[in-house]
Amino acid sequence: MAQDTPLAYRNLVIYEIYVRNHGPNGTFAEVEADLPRIKRLGTDIIWFMPIHPIGQQNKKGGLGCPYSIADYRGINPEYGTREDFARLIKTAHDLGLKVMIDVVYNHTAHDSVLVREHPEWFHQDANGVPVTTVPDWSDVIDLKHPHPGLTAYLIETLQGWAQFGVDGFRCDVASLLPLDFWLEAREAVARVKPGVIWLAESVHARFVEYRRRIKLSGLSDGELYGAFDITYVYDIWGMVQAAFKGAALPSRYLELLRLQDAIYPANYVKLRYVENHDQPRIMGYVPDRDRALAWTAFEAFNKGAFLIYAGQESGAAHTPSLFDVDKVAWGDYGLAPFLTALAGLKKDIAQTQGEFTLLAGEPAIQAAWSAPDAGLYGVFNVSGNSGSVAVQLPDGSYTDMLTGAPVKVNAGQLPLPTTALILRTPELTGLELLPSTMMDF
Repeated sequence: MAQDTPLAYRNLVIYEIYVRNHGPNGTFAEVEADLPRIKRLGTDIIWFMPIHPIGQQNKKGGLGCPYSIADYRGINPEYGTREDFARLIKTAHDLGLKVMIDVVYNHTAHDSVLVREHPEWFHQDANGVPVTTVPDWSDVIDLKHPHPGLTAYLIETLQGWAQFGVDGFRCDVASLLPLDFWLEAREAVARVKPGVIWLAESVHARFVEYRRRIKLSGLSDGELYGAFDITYVYDIWGMVQAAFKGAALPSRYLELLRLQDAIYPANYVKLRYVENHDQPRIMGYVPDRDRALAWTAFEAFNKGAFLIYAGQESGAAHTPSLFDVDKVAWGDYGLAPFLTALAGLKKDIAQTQGEFTLLAGEPAIQAAWSAPDAGLYGVFNVSGNSGSVAVQLPDGSYTDMLTGAPVKVNAGQLPLPTTALILRTPELTGLELLPSTMMDF
């Protein structure tokens, strides 16, 4: 249960891979060969977008979407064989990496194994034709939960992948399934493999409200924490995007971070990111490179697991298609040192044993981690300002943990960094928190 989620999950670095677009031929073997480099970034978990066969009926694009699954128990032959995937898992484990796969249990492809064998497990129209409950998702049809036979089949499938060697499940649109299903699934998987990590793609708050209004399942993040270890930040994503674009003050976003601390379990874990396969690349979304890097640094420093979407280490600006071959432009991995430094700080004692405090949003975001005898103080110039900024640090000389450059605090001020800086300090006490009108209940 989520009350048992280790706080250490807040220090995880997860790396998302779409096999089709990762290597020249889009195979497991190519990903396996790349694992040592990915590990050196500071990665803890490899998350594979769906690895299963893709449906062809009503498919989108030339090859179809990986989230339109034909067989939950099969392997997409584009990527290789079951044996290839088993070897990849072993190599990952030998490197100290865990492997997470995508679970898509809200819907299947129109020509899936399940719709052929069990049409009664699906939402149907008045003529008995399986349908989707989300009209935009025209390439899929929705499973109708709860159903004892369906539940048993899906849980048995999860147990099978856990026994195969998978260490975690990222559950697509988890909010659209009943909580009882996820609770039963978690308990059943734990019987065959304790310690499996559960990541929920919780959905936008507006979508939850809409689903409830039409009398379909729509779980809030708070409900999902009953069964999951980690949830997405789509609960506040509108404000995150507005802050990224400069359409809202960063402090408004930070207020929502403080609100998350008040409304979720004390050990809640959020997945922090600036991009994923459903969202634009930060380098395309925020065309000012320095601001994009500042936001990336803050989300890595933020309280929660940090996601790197494959290609981010190359500063990729193009958001790859899900429906066709659209390879990552790898270049020279120019941002790898930057991301590696951020990932390394996730394991710093100040973050693993300390408390996180939001201090200011303007003219730059300031935040700190403080543990006994250890601290980290971050300044993130997400607004692209110049000049100096008042900080809550004693005067003196410091070293930027991201670049190794010296930083001097004089009369309570330091020069604003071009992007971000993170300073090592002794334990930080007496910090003045960011004010939050949203906390005035």
